[in-house]
Amino acid sequence: MRRFRFKPDKALGERLIKEARLAREKAEQLPPSPEQEALLKKVQESDVAARIAEWLNLPGLKPPT
Repeated sequence: MRRFRFKPDKALGERLIKEARLAREKAEQLPPSPEQEALLKKVQESDVAARIAEWLNLPGLKPPT
């Protein structure tokens, strides 16, 4: 059985930022509701994940000893 190999065309941080932007735009169009709160939570999680991905890719980052 062959495994499906996926090669992303963009870096993880870029994809997370785009996902957060789209969710934020969609949340702004909705009235206050549980759906809007869920989208805003997704925005926050994507922003944090993008910052972590950016931090992990810093050139001066040293592996733990």
